[in-house]
Amino acid sequence: MQNIWSISGRSIALSALALSLAACQSMRGPEPVAQVTIPTGYVNSSAGQSIAEKGYKDFFTDARLLKVIDLSLENNRDLRTAALNIQRAQQQYQISENNQLPTIGASGSVVRQVSPSVNPNNPYSTYQVGLGVTAYELDFWGRVRSLKDNALDNFLATQSSRDATQIALVGSVAQAWLSYSFANEQLRLSEQTLKAQLDSYNLNKKRFDVGIDSEIPVRQAQVSVETARSDVANFKTQVVQAKNLLDLLVGQPVSKELLPTKGVTRITNDKTLFTGMPSDLLHNRPDIKTSEYQLSAAGANIGAARAQMFPTISLTGTAGYASTDLNKLFRSGGFAWSIGPSLDVPIFDWGTRKANVKISETDQQIALANYEKSIQTAFREVNDALATRQNIGDRISAQRNLVQATNVTYKLSNARFRSGIDSFLTVLDAQRSSYSAEQGLLLLQQADLNNQIELYKTLGGGIKATTAEQVVYPASSSQQHYEKK
Repeated sequence: MQNIWSISGRSIALSALALSLAACQSMRGPEPVAQVTIPTGYVNSSAGQSIAEKGYKDFFTDARLLKVIDLSLENNRDLRTAALNIQRAQQQYQISENNQLPTIGASGSVVRQVSPSVNPNNPYSTYQVGLGVTAYELDFWGRVRSLKDNALDNFLATQSSRDATQIALVGSVAQAWLSYSFANEQLRLSEQTLKAQLDSYNLNKKRFDVGIDSEIPVRQAQVSVETARSDVANFKTQVVQAKNLLDLLVGQPVSKELLPTKGVTRITNDKTLFTGMPSDLLHNRPDIKTSEYQLSAAGANIGAARAQMFPTISLTGTAGYASTDLNKLFRSGGFAWSIGPSLDVPIFDWGTRKANVKISETDQQIALANYEKSIQTAFREVNDALATRQNIGDRISAQRNLVQATNVTYKLSNARFRSGIDSFLTVLDAQRSSYSAEQGLLLLQQADLNNQIELYKTLGGGIKATTAEQVVYPASSSQQHYEKK
């Protein structure tokens, strides 16, 4: 009879375990649909494969910049933190996955006691060892499975967040590298202007000393000299600050040989910056994928909250040996086992579980709104970059013509002043116009190169090192549920 009951007990336990693993159903409900209109094309874009498909080593041309980018990917603290967050989320997912399996533990005990019904004057010892399953939840309603799905989506969201951090880092490093280059160009221009202003000051002082002109031109020239000297000091500060920013982004001091020594005129060999189809943006932008995973995680939370409305069934079992004689502990007749379920039925909780369901549903709507906004923001950023791209060429061309015109005006006015035809005030005005036009041209050239980087970044470029690499984002838990149906 004992053998029959042992076999039956084991069968019941195994059947219950198989049932709990196979029969659990998700109660997350239907997934919401994003209400975002995807445009059929970008404004002022060029048809062709998106530049985001290119690895950053194929998009950027300068070997020094590529080396700086590689150093930043190795040492940047924000990227390092993002990688550590991935490890943490992975362990959280592992814990949630382990919760689907029973926890088996070993136990042993020695109890010294006196029984009033058995020789009350002589205490005796009881020895016990065994294995046990402690409160293993039979996941009939999918609560544990939903928590696992939530952990999976959070893990995937952390991975895509790391990719978004890398894209931002690659773009920021390239722009900081450019900023250092153009700060040096502005410094050179201001030093050249200071030299020209000093020449004008010395000339006016000589004319004043010999009695040709009054003191007014001398003081006017002195004002220009001091203004130019202030600009030189300002741009020296900007050069140092640009280097400090680059060092911070890279995570270590950037060596001098990796810094641009001359003005950067080209950042990529691509003459036409193709944007691809708008639908490509949904796959290339990891921040959109992050919002998508977070939306799926919110749906999994709904399933867990709804499952809490139903009874929780847990299984507890033990098997081992017990004896009052330590020497006879593992002999026949000392084996004992027990198995049984426990039931937790919600009756009165004053609406707490219903409120939790409402909260999880609200969280899903918040996640949906954030997902929709991330899509809208991505398209806005691309269109803003394209809007700048459309007119930057005309602006640079006009600025070059302005530089040429102001330089000619300065030369003519200077010649007329030296001939005694015009006053120094005309030269001073022409100098200021020429200097301002040169500064404006440098700013526009920097804006043009920054815009190329910005367009590459907003389209989702910067994750891959080379174009041949493939970036594939795993399916979210909601997609996996949909594919199984």
